[in-house]
Amino acid sequence: MKKIIFLNGSPRMDGNTRAILKAVDSGVDKTKYETEFIDITKHKIDGCIDCKSCKTNGGNCILSDETNMLTEKMFEADIIILGSPVYWWGISGQAKILIDKLYCKSTEDKYKKENRKFGIIAVGADGVHGEQYELISSQFRCITDYLGWEIVIDKAVSAYMAGEILQKKNKIEEFIEIGKSL
Repeated sequence: MKKIIFLNGSPRMDGNTRAILKAVDSGVDKTKYETEFIDITKHKIDGCIDCKSCKTNGGNCILSDETNMLTEKMFEADIIILGSPVYWWGISGQAKILIDKLYCKSTEDKYKKENRKFGIIAVGADGVHGEQYELISSQFRCITDYLGWEIVIDKAVSAYMAGEILQKKNKIEEFIEIGKSL
């Protein structure tokens, strides 16, 4: 069975990002996909120190954190969906640290996988045409191009107050439909 991993980059457990990811997950056909939901902020992930040890030891980070477990899960998935609030024109620091740690395995042949798909959902207070959404989208186009992955979701969402998105039933339905389309 194929696997979808949902990565919540928001520290808010009742936030809009989590609610949107859960809506996408609820639309996924569970007869075709096994899904796993990970709240990034519940895991210890240290920033990369550019020691390059991962390039000589099979793609494993030498830091004593949860990087290897999380990146392994990401590279085992067929589809990775990252949701993040927009903080200071980019994704959350917690999400960025995990994305940076993909470097560990990015050049290892055993982690190359044809047809891996990636989705990014950025949730911010600004309207969806704000420059920060294009910056995030552009960054992930570069990352996925480098890794040879296909972007299947690239959505900007305007929602600020915790739980605000749940008041927008048409938006929740839109994300359920996105899940169905995977």
